[in-house]
Amino acid sequence: MKFFILNGPNINLLGKREKNIYGDIDYKTLCELIKNECKKNNIECEIFQSNSEGTIIDRLQSLKDIDLIIANLGAYTHTSIAIRDCLLAMGIPVIEVHISNIFKREDFRRRSYISDISIGVISGFGVYSYILAIYAGINFLKKF
Repeated sequence: MKFFILNGPNINLLGKREKNIYGDIDYKTLCELIKNECKKNNIECEIFQSNSEGTIIDRLQSLKDIDLIIANLGAYTHTSIAIRDCLLAMGIPVIEVHISNIFKREDFRRRSYISDISIGVISGFGVYSYILAIYAGINFLKKF
């Protein structure tokens, strides 16, 4: 299995920004947690982060041999029809992930442009939302 972990704008600032919402684990540590969990489960993974919508779309369009995308699009979750269209075109199963519980935050954060095209949404478990998504992805792929 091969997973692509996609992180959108400002995820690279983990541990520095709004610790009361996002926690104090930094981005490097998050990536290590993800890689270690994937390795334990014999999953090859690539982690990618960009603050640029166009760069995210270009990277998605270049994917090859990916079984699952775990996507935390940050603010693009609530604004980017372009990324949504690209994810649809790729035809790869997507799990939407959020570190915070977006449903306990501002009204605009409760609207996601990718929830309805994702196989599931995991929100509010801090950086461990990614770990839960890895296991959800494993389970989903084993069923099919």
